[in-house]
Amino acid sequence: MALNDKFDHLKIKLRAIKIATNNFDTKNCIGQGGFGKVYKGEVVECEGRHTKVAIKVLDRRFGQGDLEFWKEIMLLSHYRHTNVASLLGFCDEGKEKILVYEYASRSSLDRYLGGDLTWARLLKICIGAARGLAYLHNPDGTQQRVLHRDIKSSNILIDEDWKAMISDFGLSKIGPANQENTFLVSEAVGTSGYVDPNYMNGRLLTKESDVYSFGVVLFEVFCGRLCTSYDNKNCSFARLARDSYKQDKMKDFIHEKIKDEINSKSMEVFTKIAYQCLAEDNAQRPLMTEVVTDLENSLRFQVSIS
Repeated sequence: MALNDKFDHLKIKLRAIKIATNNFDTKNCIGQGGFGKVYKGEVVECEGRHTKVAIKVLDRRFGQGDLEFWKEIMLLSHYRHTNVASLLGFCDEGKEKILVYEYASRSSLDRYLGGDLTWARLLKICIGAARGLAYLHNPDGTQQRVLHRDIKSSNILIDEDWKAMISDFGLSKIGPANQENTFLVSEAVGTSGYVDPNYMNGRLLTKESDVYSFGVVLFEVFCGRLCTSYDNKNCSFARLARDSYKQDKMKDFIHEKIKDEINSKSMEVFTKIAYQCLAEDNAQRPLMTEVVTDLENSLRFQVSIS
């Protein structure tokens, strides 16, 4: 059975997608990533219900192609979790390769770094993302784990209810969950600033590589800036975060807008787990289930004083 036929129930006609986006009107373009442009739109389901969607159109000039397209379909049709972005359908007509997702009306986490969200709100977003990644590493009812390989704040989507969802699985790998080192790869992929140095240098991909990337995201949230905005050839953002923690200078690293509201115990728990995620030795990095627990504890300390 051809892949196209296997997922026949997810097919959406190109005509319906053109109607939803007003023929890919630039006014409906809400972003652009490694896969191509992303449009917002509204599709009519068989019951006549209108559903807001995000529509990703493959542009091969950005380096991705059929492999990433079908990988995303196969993965998201099998792995379903409230904190993992849901694939609603796809279009494969002619040269067009299009993915249709549930619409995240509040965009992605990177848009809120250094913004006006409360520390409690930011913690809840981090917890949701951590739960999604924990599920991918240890999904229920299967012995296959997903290694995302491109965890970053722009790949953490946020819906109308501030629910966080892990997205963009074009670079992901799937392998046995009962093996410590799932893959030995010849070429490391991901986004500069987030990629685990051990994976980049040794080409050994493990779930701890995702944990490292998530640690970078946690420190981005804490200091209110993207890791890519830190330009120092001698010291990476992750190194700066680790050094600041070891030197007990987290109060100098925290973003000004949350410095006055954060509970000291909440900060202590949060920065400790974020620091552990960035451990140079893979074996010293926590499981994502442990990250979830500590983030939940950090939130409890914050809420208790509110």
